[in-house]
Amino acid sequence: MRPSLKKKMLEICDRKIEEKGPGVGLSFYAFFANKNDDPDLLMEAAEWWIRTHRLDHFEKAVKIKAMVEAMQG
Repeated sequence: MRPSLKKKMLEICDRKIEEKGPGVGLSFYAFFANKNDDPDLLMEAAEWWIRTHRLDHFEKAVKIKAMVEAMQG
């Protein structure tokens, strides 16, 4: 995963947890604007979420944050 996506995911997870608490769920779409202005980045996030980790559509932000923080690189 490119560093900019990893950073963005962590920032969004932190913000959502701060706003709504540790039980908040999100999908990989939470990391993108409503318009598809970077399809390669969107597909990279989808690949990580769906194909690599076989996550459900909605997952707890704290789980995603821990998974991203544990990534090498």
